Amino acid sequence: MLDFDTAQNRLVQAGTRPEIAERVTVDQARGRILANNVSAAINIPPADNSAMDGYAIRFADFQEGISYPIQQRVYAGDLPQAIQPGQAIRLFTGSLIPEGADTIVIQEDCTETDGKLHINVAPVQGQHVRFTGEDMPAGKAILLKGTVIGSGQIAILASQGVTEIDVFPVPKIGILTTGNELAEPGQPLHAGQIYNSNASMLASLVKQLGSNVVRIVHAADTLEEIQDAISSLAEECDLVLTVGGVSVGDKDLVKPAIEASGGDMEMWRVRMKPGKPVALARLKGTPIVGLPGNPVSAYAVFTLMVSPLIRTMQGRTEVLPPLSYGRLDSQQDYQGDREEFLRVKAKSMPDGVLGLTPHAQQGSSIISSLAWASGLARIPADTKIAGGSTVAYYDFNLWGY
Repeated sequence: MLDFDTAQNRLVQAGTRPEIAERVTVDQARGRILANNVSAAINIPPADNSAMDGYAIRFADFQEGISYPIQQRVYAGDLPQAIQPGQAIRLFTGSLIPEGADTIVIQEDCTETDGKLHINVAPVQGQHVRFTGEDMPAGKAILLKGTVIGSGQIAILASQGVTEIDVFPVPKIGILTTGNELAEPGQPLHAGQIYNSNASMLASLVKQLGSNVVRIVHAADTLEEIQDAISSLAEECDLVLTVGGVSVGDKDLVKPAIEASGGDMEMWRVRMKPGKPVALARLKGTPIVGLPGNPVSAYAVFTLMVSPLIRTMQGRTEVLPPLSYGRLDSQQDYQGDREEFLRVKAKSMPDGVLGLTPHAQQGSSIISSLAWASGLARIPADTKIAGGSTVAYYDFNLWGY
């Protein structure tokens, strides 16, 4: 069995980074991956302006106890006159700074009476002025290739007047579930059957990452049907995910089906819990990842190992999200011969530490624990970890997006 870190790295390297781009409108760009660096075409702000409601003055004119005639009132969008010596101009947030003025005195520090300004608090030169280009100077790179475009990035693009942007294509992913015991949701259950929760779960995880599920296939437990399904999915998809059938039982036919189709097995079985039966293969140039049939195990493997592969294929710069660390809120000691990933719920504790409470039932059959947990806590292999120890934490809100 491969150790977890080696296996995770193999999955990351199994993806091919995109080399082509497609153009979309900025309104359609949320969740897409930027295909090129973007530089500022204009200064933001484009001109010096007031950060507050107040009065523009020349700092050199300031003297305690004197008053300043109000020369003009300027609203955002108006063009101000050049300021005259010894005078003040009333401004509002976003108003352009008049030529010759260099300081804003906020209205809370002033009194205006009969068209004259009285300054009650001594100003500091340059205060409350937003300077040209201080946010985004023209020519500077403001968004980098490989960035996920979110609402903040769209705000940057819109502020530059950008209406279209180059992004990488969305990976096309196929899902194959296997097992004669599975019935589709909505259909009656016969004796010995369970509902197929893996297909819907994995499709949701793929979409959550910003990729497309182009086809979901369920195959009966025969070599021929599984082989046909894998071959057709490999033809039309950039990545194929199979669920179940990758262990060593008589009906575990995914591995033989891949090999019978001419595929090459690159990895099989990982030293982790849950999720030991994990396969990586390639057929007709398409990577195939075989996930365990147990939904909890499939969820964990997808989160920890498949999501980095998909991020690579999307062209993202960051394929491994940052880890957090927290304290195990448990009285139990943990030790095993595989890396174990506990389903835990994270909570900020009064001392500022992240507390990680393990679910009471860590069996791989406890599907309800997936909705309860906020992430996975890593227990290293061959190491005794006592309750209260600090461990690595994989937050679903980081690793699932």
